[in-house]
Formats: sequence, structure tokens, C-alpha cells
Amino acid sequence: MKNLITGCSVVIILLASCSPATEKKADKATSTEIKRDTVPVEDTISKPDIPVDFSTLVPIDLLDAKSTNVYEKYGIEFSGNCYSCDLASLSITKDKVIWTNVCDEKDTFKIDNFSFTTKGNRTILKTTGRTYILTQIDKAPVYELTVEGQKLELNNKRISRYFTTEKALPLFKEHDCGDFEG
Repeated sequence: MKNLITGCSVVIILLASCSPATEKKADKATSTEIKRDTVPVEDTISKPDIPVDFSTLVPIDLLDAKSTNVYEKYGIEFSGNCYSCDLASLSITKDKVIWTNVCDEKDTFKIDNFSFTTKGNRTILKTTGRTYILTQIDKAPVYELTVEGQKLELNNKRISRYFTTEKALPLFKEHDCGDFEG
């Protein structure tokens, strides 16, 4: 009788170990391991920063298209800087675009909501109504601004086609209004 009970116990244990429930537990353990291996890794690529030079861009104009010297080719626009004082300088930081009248730093227009991308020598700023494309056209540095989309109406702030950095402005041939008493 002992042998019969022991034999039946062994058979029950063998049957229990081969049951489908045990196989499911093994599958779950395997699938858990697979899940750990396939957990997506977070994207660690950060957005590019706005170039530091864009914090103070001043308007310039094409003065001598035939010149091969960039510092003679571009310079200040006399009328907009000295006579009518209606040009706008541009400042772009991580969270703001600011247009400022060249003659009155209190006369500003600010844009807070924008996104930007940098592709080679181009920086593209997008707002809800416009796209601003700043292209570095010379190492001097000289940037060409293109505005696409809705017309930008700035009171007493005219947008120039070309800009340079404030620190590079003295290198250009004409960089001040001189003795003009307009």
C-alpha cells in the first residue's frame, strides 16, 4: 500500500510538473526578459542652440555690389540709420525674437512663440504666421534675412535685407553717421 501511495504521488508530481499552467509561467518569465531587452532608449539628442551672434544683429545694406571686399561691399544704410531712423535691429535668443528701432531702444516688438532649426548656414525661425530664414552669406559675418508668410507690420521699424553682428560692424567701411545733423 505504501508503494501504491508513493507511486501515485510520483505520477501526480510528474503530471503536475508537465501541466500547461507551468508552461505559461515559463512563457511569462521569457516574455518579461524580452520586454526588458526591448524597452526603448530615450532620445538623448538635444536641440541645437541659437547662435550667440544672433543676440545682437544690426542692419546693413549693399553699398557696392561690384566690390570683392565684403567690408566695402556692405555697410550702414545712411537713410535708415541717420536720417529717418526707421531701421530695426534684431535680437534672437532661446525664447524671444526682438525687433528694436535703431534710434530708440525702447521702441521694440517682441515675439515669444517660435521654433527654430539650423541647417548648415541657415537658421529657420517659425511663428504662427511667418517663417524667418537667416542665411549666412559671408564669413564676415553677413546674414541675409528672408521673411515668408504674412506681411510683418512694424510701426517705425523697417526690416533690412542684410544684417551683421554688432561687434563686426566697425570693420565695415561705412559704419556711422558722421557729422550728419538731419
